[in-house]
Amino acid sequence: MQQKEITNTQQVADVFQVPKTGRILAIDPGTKRCGIAVCDELRVTTRPLLFIPRTSWKKLLSNIKDTIAEFDAVALVIGLPLESDGSDSAMTAEARDMSRKFALSLAIPVFLQDERVTSYEAKARLWSEGISLSDARDLTDSTAAAIILADFLDRVSK
Repeated sequence: MQQKEITNTQQVADVFQVPKTGRILAIDPGTKRCGIAVCDELRVTTRPLLFIPRTSWKKLLSNIKDTIAEFDAVALVIGLPLESDGSDSAMTAEARDMSRKFALSLAIPVFLQDERVTSYEAKARLWSEGISLSDARDLTDSTAAAIILADFLDRVSK
């Protein structure tokens, strides 16, 4: 019998459930890889980490669990890729499904954060730093995750 990864019965959390202290991890979900970022314990700065290739749900979950443990993260934020008019897309449904699975599989709260135009902003930041287009490809997803996390921290601090 296959062991289930589900350890939690919670759904995606409301922003009022954000732990008051501790690091938060963010994911910019993609079909081939997920960008990852983390904030400092005081939640002043965010920094991109290496992206995680997306080969299977089990492997992604394992990698995220390891990253959560490594940084002692107290919450997870997943970018919600809405259309420019605020409507859902196919990737929006994928992000919502991913957040639901993480909420069921992790012992920390999971949140969604609007991520419209974060990839464009990430590319612009990298380009302004003088990073070549070929190098930027490997950095864009995690830089976008850092922007998603910064936007989330700004949202919950108000």
